[in-house]
Amino acid sequence: MGVEWYDRIARKNGGYRNDAVYHLEGTSAEKIFEERLVGMMPEFRSVLDAGCGHGEFTLKMSKHAKHVTGFDNSIEMIKIARSMLAESNAGNLTFVHATTKTELPFADGQFDLIYDRRGPTSILNHGRVLRSGGTVIGIHSGALGTVKERLVNNGFINIEIEEFNESVVYFPNRTEFAKFISGIPGNPDYTAPDRSRELEIIARDNIVNGKLGIREYRYIWQANKA
Repeated sequence: MGVEWYDRIARKNGGYRNDAVYHLEGTSAEKIFEERLVGMMPEFRSVLDAGCGHGEFTLKMSKHAKHVTGFDNSIEMIKIARSMLAESNAGNLTFVHATTKTELPFADGQFDLIYDRRGPTSILNHGRVLRSGGTVIGIHSGALGTVKERLVNNGFINIEIEEFNESVVYFPNRTEFAKFISGIPGNPDYTAPDRSRELEIIARDNIVNGKLGIREYRYIWQANKA
């Protein structure tokens, strides 16, 4: 999946915004992650948001931090983030267009905390930008083996990984389901008429407790730089 997908979503939806109607049953790992992050923020001088997208979550976190830098590989996402920043009164936030596929434009040990909210797990290959003793924390839905491998191979210590799969996202109909899954990175637009047969198959495969839904599998990981 190339950066073109993210640019397209940014232009179409104004970022990762999704107006799909759904309700969630059970405790969401996303909520747990956010609460933990908010509790950690005041401890750190400089924070990096790896894969900040259109910056809405970064702006939210900046209310609890001394300074946050967000980067993303999609210039269209960064344009939206900078526009939102200009309309806010946040003076402790910077957005940068960058990618983990090249060397990141940050100094060695520049950050005390790196958080990765479903962003690039390859941020772990750039541990040099985290100070010794600094913390990295993330939440993802896939590539668990890759995350474990990168944490170990890049010399991180105090590694903790928790898996969550108890909550379920339920949808009132297939139209809302199609909107939701169309916003999952790499997916095509399942709201398009020519995707109706594919949507039918996917919907049949996503029945939970007799209702149209998706079990929200997530894992939260955390470690320190040696």
